Amino acid sequence: MKQNWFVILCNIILFFSPCATIAQTQAPQKDIPDSIRISLLTCAPGGEIYYLFGHTAIRYENFTHGIDAVFNYGIFDFNAPYFIFRFALGSTDYQLGATNYKHFASEYYALGRDVWQQTLNLTQDEKERLISQLEDNYQPENRVYRYNFFYDNCATRPRDQIERAIDGTLQYADNMTDSSTGITYRDLLHKYSEGHLWSRLGMDLCMGSKADRPISRREMMFVPFNVQEYFNAAHIIDKEGKARPLVTSEEKIVVTGKTAADFQTGGITPVQSALLLLLLVIIATYYGISRGKTLWGIDAILFATAGAAGCILAFLTFFSEHPAVSPNYLLFVFHPLHIFCLPCMLNRVRKRKLSRYMLGNLVTLTLFISFWAIIPQKFPIAVLPLALCLLIRSTSNLVLTYKQKE
Repeated sequence: MKQNWFVILCNIILFFSPCATIAQTQAPQKDIPDSIRISLLTCAPGGEIYYLFGHTAIRYENFTHGIDAVFNYGIFDFNAPYFIFRFALGSTDYQLGATNYKHFASEYYALGRDVWQQTLNLTQDEKERLISQLEDNYQPENRVYRYNFFYDNCATRPRDQIERAIDGTLQYADNMTDSSTGITYRDLLHKYSEGHLWSRLGMDLCMGSKADRPISRREMMFVPFNVQEYFNAAHIIDKEGKARPLVTSEEKIVVTGKTAADFQTGGITPVQSALLLLLLVIIATYYGISRGKTLWGIDAILFATAGAAGCILAFLTFFSEHPAVSPNYLLFVFHPLHIFCLPCMLNRVRKRKLSRYMLGNLVTLTLFISFWAIIPQKFPIAVLPLALCLLIRSTSNLVLTYKQKE
């Protein structure tokens, strides 16, 4: 009786509110076989930076009671207090949400993002166990979790819940702990940020050397499409040792006609912008040296900007809980000292006196550029022209100081 009351209530909620969440979704124990279908949904990337890697959800259909719900571990409140600060600190909380399928599909169609459905080959007990897990996870005291982009996100959580529900073991086609492929976190970030070069630059600047270590196939499953791929080739090994495919069928259930190219951004690229800035700095520095002018305003802008970027990198490196942001060797180029030492440095530059800070910066940047190829971190190419800009301006101070003595 209690279960029947729950089913009626669940349908009322779904009927009156297309975006309502489901507080209770326990599958009745007396459902006939095949009346429940569990599917993994994989959503195509979109145009916003938080859509670039796609999305994963679990679909629960109960044909006996007319339930069609989607469980989604990617819910966050962008308007929550201090969201940006907490996100940078790596202490962002996401939560499990639930909605009816029609609303879910309509939303993704409106966003121009296709959705694929993989029907899972689970037994009745496994289906009911998975729904019970999701129901428990959806309780107010359990639904919030500490989000981690690489290790605990909207793709890894559904995978873990499905693996827990299986009465046996889930065997993937490949060795999931093998990292011999040589693929890194940064490689995957680049793959899914193709056509979004400014977003890629931002991610590259923030990611440290740990993003360049080879990762295992299981670690690659932070990307929804990798979960989809590995699920297709996986088998369930039951307690009797019998194997059956995890996925019985796959189909595209939301078709928008859009591709990743439709979301790509155009315009001037980071490398082009950096090269243009380098050209302007070279021209201005040549003019300043030939005329005996310090052009200290250029130094103020360049070093203040580099210092501001350095403050962000230093914060991420030393205080953030985000994985793979530390150590970051870009701190040799962009660091807070550019701001802290700026007044004293500009005072020396304006008087055409030797700035020890400029001399130290010249040595540091020369070493950084010289050892670029062997530093255990991949740097975006746009960093090289930017480093050269700072190097050239540091050299300008030494040249003008020498000419002053003459």
